[in-house]
Amino acid sequence: MDALLFLKAGLIGLSIAAPVGPIGLLCIQRTLAHGARIGFVSGLGAAVADGVYGAVGAFGLAAVTQFFVTLALPLAVGGAAFLGWMGVQLYRTVPPARSSGAADDVGAWRAFASVFALTLTNPMTILSFIAVFATIGGGDAATTGTAAVIMVLGVFCGSALWWLALASAIAAIRQRIGPRVLQAINRTAGTFLLGFAIWQLITVLR
Repeated sequence: MDALLFLKAGLIGLSIAAPVGPIGLLCIQRTLAHGARIGFVSGLGAAVADGVYGAVGAFGLAAVTQFFVTLALPLAVGGAAFLGWMGVQLYRTVPPARSSGAADDVGAWRAFASVFALTLTNPMTILSFIAVFATIGGGDAATTGTAAVIMVLGVFCGSALWWLALASAIAAIRQRIGPRVLQAINRTAGTFLLGFAIWQLITVLR
């Protein structure tokens, strides 16, 4: 039963991560520019954020849920502004020299933190997790602490698996892409991120 619960939660995490959106575009671009490690770490930021919201839903933390839902508008506006800023920066980015070392470690932490923060700006995700976990857990939330932990781990692992697969697949073709093509990819991805930001602002302020 625990293995089945973990598998169900893993599939949920995978299905949440898989659709191509701003986070996916960021991870693809970062993998092309900096390699599989940075791309995967970026996706890992999203996986951890999904795990945080999953934990709130799985443990039925009503007060925390209400807190995030109350802040939905300012978080969404802040997230849109952050996403727009990242889009502009990405559009203006010159493809960096491919290197490794201490600078990569700093880049990895920044990559993780930026995607983690960006993913957390969608607090309505909590409501989705509550509904899904109530279904697979057989109650209003996880019926036991053990079941809640299993579901949260499953969501995290499913999401992380997707980002690992995506980063690995993109890294396989990275060496075939020259600076000029990468510059075009940066500008295209930056334009899309800015478009996502504008669309989000219009949606939340309508």
